[in-house]
Amino acid sequence: MLAYFLIGVALGALTGVPIGPVNVAVIDGAYRHTLRRGMAVGLGGAVGDFGFALIGVLGVGPHVIAQPGVKPVLYLISGLVLCIYGLLTVRSQPPPPPTSPPHQSPPGREVWSGFTVGLGLIVLNPAAMVTWVVVVGSHVGEDIETWEGLAAALGVFVGSLGWFSFVAYVADKGRRMMGDKAVWIARVVGIALVAYGLYSLYRSVVLFRA
Repeated sequence: MLAYFLIGVALGALTGVPIGPVNVAVIDGAYRHTLRRGMAVGLGGAVGDFGFALIGVLGVGPHVIAQPGVKPVLYLISGLVLCIYGLLTVRSQPPPPPTSPPHQSPPGREVWSGFTVGLGLIVLNPAAMVTWVVVVGSHVGEDIETWEGLAAALGVFVGSLGWFSFVAYVADKGRRMMGDKAVWIARVVGIALVAYGLYSLYRSVVLFRA
């Protein structure tokens, strides 16, 4: 059981390294809001990774992906969400200078808002489901007990959360060091989100025509 958990931790951390929507949203949350907000986004992303990893372990994922019309619709929704979120990020105000506290929302609302953003970016991204079905299938195997699969999925959660928390910490430190210049980081993040969203829309059109 421990071996499957450790495999999951490694997979969760390594699959988070490539820049994707959740990484970008974590950076945005820590830059424009607070470290707490950025980590909440990461928590939502880690929960989403856990869910898809568990679906992959249980063998449900391949059946869902194979259903006609599922992937293009998810790509369409994902593309629209990412484009809107990216445009809002590009138009965002610069973060406050390091000598003054950032704009504070009630902690509970800030955490919940960040969590829903992170979870939504995973759930609405069909590539995440495909990735976890393939990754889990190739590294964990098909003939495993349910409790072993659950251990692997929990490991994925821990690894993903660890990576996203690290990204949030680095982004928060960068905001404090760069001050007003950090607005350019937020704008680059927004452009990256829009680009990812446009790619998702393109994939949706291709799949609808197929």
